[in-house]
Amino acid sequence: MMRLIRFGTIGTNWITERFLHAAQENDDFVLAAVYSRTEEKGQEFAAQFGEPKVYTDLDAMASSDEIDAVYIASPNSFHAEQAIQCMNHGKHVLCEKPLASNSDEVRKMIAAAEANHVVLMEAMKSTLMPNFRIMKENLYKIGQVRRYFAGYCQYSSRYDAFKQGTVLNAFNPDYSNGGLMDLGIYCIYPMVSLFGKPESVKAVGMMLSSGVDGEGSLVMRYPDMDAVIMYSKISDSFLPAEIQGENGTMVIDRINQPYDVKIQYRDGTVENLTQQQIHESMYYELEEFIRMIGRGKRSSKINSHETSLAVAEVMEDARRQIGLKYASDTW
Repeated sequence: MMRLIRFGTIGTNWITERFLHAAQENDDFVLAAVYSRTEEKGQEFAAQFGEPKVYTDLDAMASSDEIDAVYIASPNSFHAEQAIQCMNHGKHVLCEKPLASNSDEVRKMIAAAEANHVVLMEAMKSTLMPNFRIMKENLYKIGQVRRYFAGYCQYSSRYDAFKQGTVLNAFNPDYSNGGLMDLGIYCIYPMVSLFGKPESVKAVGMMLSSGVDGEGSLVMRYPDMDAVIMYSKISDSFLPAEIQGENGTMVIDRINQPYDVKIQYRDGTVENLTQQQIHESMYYELEEFIRMIGRGKRSSKINSHETSLAVAEVMEDARRQIGLKYASDTW
């Protein structure tokens, strides 16, 4: 029988709250600890979830024998350092996307996971949701794939504050943020998961005065197809994603959270592939992560180390082209 996995969390924000609400649906999960920089914030957060132990010293939590794994949802620029610190203490790490600020940090995180014999997984929820599996299983039906198209454009409420002169974390380069890292990755990760790393990347983007990108577009080349993505935190889009094949086109309602999938064939017929989703979206990443721990694996075959590294390299290539550089970048 699978034993309970005792989790600690890093990050007292809305995404951690959503994760913990989803985690309550998993019988193998128990929240044992919460890390916060301040005792008051930590206690306030912990009170919502059964009052787990609160730490204000991350090394103390990482070295505790009362936790087995850590979920990291801190600002992007802290992911690598915090994850490596936890893994060096033998803790499994489920880390929010993007896994790190750049590919060099991702390599160091993977090396730490391998050296310490622990699971490291990027918490990209969409590729572990039921309808993404349906996409993969039915992709052969559309014949030779010729184009992948995906967009995630969502006007950020924090952009209004930005325009008034207040730069919040979402638009602050000190935290390795911006449109590509926050939203563009939701388009890139499924692409790499389905088709591998592209041969080439061409990127354009709109840089904001704070030094991050507000929006952008990428065109990527594969041997027999191309891929086009667009992302934005300063405008909205309502287009579905498409995977275009010679026999038909797979249409996905939202690439960041696929709930509705169908194939429109060239003869005009439509096949509905949608599978009803039982659990909250973030449940499935946790389920996969706990499954890897239970099986003694080091990496998910879906949200694999190889995929996370390839995605980081694609985004790094794009950032070079649009002039978006973070403090931890070595180029």
